[in-house]
Amino acid sequence: MAWTKSVGFSLRGQRGQTGDHQRLMKRCFVAHCAWLALAGLAPGLQAQQPTPAFELVVRAPEPLRALLERHLELRRYRQVSDLDDAEIARLLVLAEKDARELLATQGYFSPDLKISREGGDKPVIVVAVTPGEAAKVEDVRIDFEGEIAATAERDAVAQRNAIRTGWELPVGQSFTNDRWDSAKSTALKQLVARRYLAGKVNYSLADVDAATQRVRLGLRLESGPTYHLGPMKVSGMERYDPVLVPRLARLPEGMVYDQEKIVQAQLRLAGSGYFESAFILVDPEGDPAAAPVQVTVREAPLHKLVLGVGFTTDGGPRLTAEHTWNRVPGIGWRALTKLQAEKKNPFAQTEWMAIPDPDGWRWAVLARAERLDDDRIVTHGQRLRVGKLVTDDHIDRNVYVQYERATVQNPRNVVLTPLDTGAGSAVSVNYVWTGRYFDSVPYPNRGYGLGVEFGGGLTLAGDRRPFQRTQVRWMGIKPLEKGRLQLRAEAGAVFANSQARIPASQLFRTGGDTSVRGYKYLGIGVPLPDNLVGPGRLMAVGSVEWQRPLLRGGLPSDLEHTLFVDAGAVADHVRDLRPHVGVGTGIRWRSPVGPVEGSIAYGVKARKLRLHFTAGFVF
Repeated sequence: MAWTKSVGFSLRGQRGQTGDHQRLMKRCFVAHCAWLALAGLAPGLQAQQPTPAFELVVRAPEPLRALLERHLELRRYRQVSDLDDAEIARLLVLAEKDARELLATQGYFSPDLKISREGGDKPVIVVAVTPGEAAKVEDVRIDFEGEIAATAERDAVAQRNAIRTGWELPVGQSFTNDRWDSAKSTALKQLVARRYLAGKVNYSLADVDAATQRVRLGLRLESGPTYHLGPMKVSGMERYDPVLVPRLARLPEGMVYDQEKIVQAQLRLAGSGYFESAFILVDPEGDPAAAPVQVTVREAPLHKLVLGVGFTTDGGPRLTAEHTWNRVPGIGWRALTKLQAEKKNPFAQTEWMAIPDPDGWRWAVLARAERLDDDRIVTHGQRLRVGKLVTDDHIDRNVYVQYERATVQNPRNVVLTPLDTGAGSAVSVNYVWTGRYFDSVPYPNRGYGLGVEFGGGLTLAGDRRPFQRTQVRWMGIKPLEKGRLQLRAEAGAVFANSQARIPASQLFRTGGDTSVRGYKYLGIGVPLPDNLVGPGRLMAVGSVEWQRPLLRGGLPSDLEHTLFVDAGAVADHVRDLRPHVGVGTGIRWRSPVGPVEGSIAYGVKARKLRLHFTAGFVF
C-alpha cells in the first residue's frame, strides 16, 4: 500500500450534479489557474493577484504543521474571492479527506482531525490535528524469485541475507510512506548491485491496521538470471594505445557483474591521467551470459603543464612546475617531470612509466636529485630507480632496484664523520606494499591503512658491507559519539655493521608537519656535536588525535577541531631511544580538494611553540 499526492486538476461534469456544485467546480478551476500563476507556471495570469477569500491556520505539531501548510489543496482556493458560505462548506469536506491522506503518508492513520470556520467578514479556516500514535512496523516479510531463490551458491545466499539484514524499515520502527519507499529502493539497489542486473520489485504491500496502528510489510524481489560481462567495446580512443582501456579497467570477459567493480574501473580510467572522463555501461538487454560492456572515454591532451605556488611551515614558500607527457615517441611510455623550488628541499625528478601489462604491472624508471637543508647540515642526494609497480583498488605494490648517493656539507665546519651525517652510496633491492581500507577518501570516518617497506643492499662507499632496512607504518580511524579518533604508528630499523656507510636516504629522521608536531622539520634524530642532528638507524613514532566537527545551527559544519599528542624518537641503539613529545590543537577545513589544517603545537623537549599547516590526506 502506498500513498501519492496529486497536484493536477480535472474539470468535468456529471449527470445529477446540482448547479451549485458545478459552479463550485468551475471556481475551483479558476483557483487552480491562480495557483499556477503564483507558482510561475502560467505567467500570463500574473498580472493581478486577487485578495484571499479566507485565511488558513494549521494547528498541529511539527513537522506535520509544515506538511499540511505546504500541501493542503485547500490553500489554492484562497485566491477565489467570491466564494459563498455553501461553497466554503463543501471545501471543508474535501479538505478533511485530503488532510487524512497527507497524515497517512507520515504513519498517522487515526488522527483526531477537526476543520472549522471562524471569523466574520473574512473567514478563518482552522485545521486542528492531534495525530495520536504513529503506526509501527509489526512484521516484515522479504521473499525472492528467480535464480537468487533457486541457487544454493554461497554468493547468492550471502546476497539474500545482506538484503534482509540491511532492511531499512525493521520491526518496531515508525512507518512513513517515505521510509517505505526508501527501504524498497535500497533493497532493489542491493539486488542489482551484484549478479542480477535485471532485478526488479515484483510485489510490495504495506498492510495497515488503523485500529491498532500496526503495519505488516511484504516485498518480493525477482532477480532474473546472473549476468556475466561480455566483450568490451571502446569508443573515443584516437591518440593512445587501444590496450590502455582494458588493461586499466580490468573487467575480463566472463566476470560476474559487480557494480562496485564497474565504478572502480571507471575511477581508474578517469584517474589514470590518460583520460579526462570515462563512462562504463553494461547493457541489461544483452545476453546475460555475455552482456556487452560499452566504455566511452574522452582522451586527455598529450602534454600537460601545471604550475603551483605554495607554502609550508616546514619548508617555507614553494614554487613547483610539473610536466606530463602521456606518450613519449618511440616507446609509448608516460614521462612525468617535476621541479620544486624551495629553501629547505628543492629537487628535480623525472619518472617514466610503461603501459600496464595484462596483469596490471608496469615498468617504471625514476631519477631524482635533491638538496635537503635542515639549517645545520646540507645533504645533496641523487637517486636512480628501476622496477615494476601495480595499483589495485586498495593495494599498491612496488618492486625496484635502486642506486643512491648522498654527500653532506657542514657549514659550521664541525668535525663530523660520514657515519654521523649519512654520507655514502649504496645499491639495494626493495619491496613496498601499501593497503588502504578506509570507508572514504579524503575524509575517512573509519578504517585503517598499513604500509610495509622491506629492502636489502650493499654499501659502495668505503668497505662494501651488506645492510637490511625495514619500515612499517599504520593509521587507524575509529568513529566516536562525537567525532573520531585517529591513531598513527610508525617504526623503522636498519641492520648493518656499525662501520657501514649507509646513505642518509636509507636512514631515519623525523619531526615536522606530518610526523611529530611541535618540532622543526627533521629536527628529531641522533644528537651530534654543536647541537647538530644526524640520521639514525632506528625510529619510532606514535600519535593520538581527536577530531571533532564544529556545529553550526546544531549541524556539523565543514570545520573541525583537533586535539593531539605526538611522540617520536630516533637513535642508533634501542637503549638510546628517547621520546620527543608534542601536544597541540588545530582547526581543519573540509575543503573540496581535501582537508586543510592549521595547528599550534608545543614541543615538550624543545620548549617551543610551533605553527604547522598541512593540506590533503595521504597514506
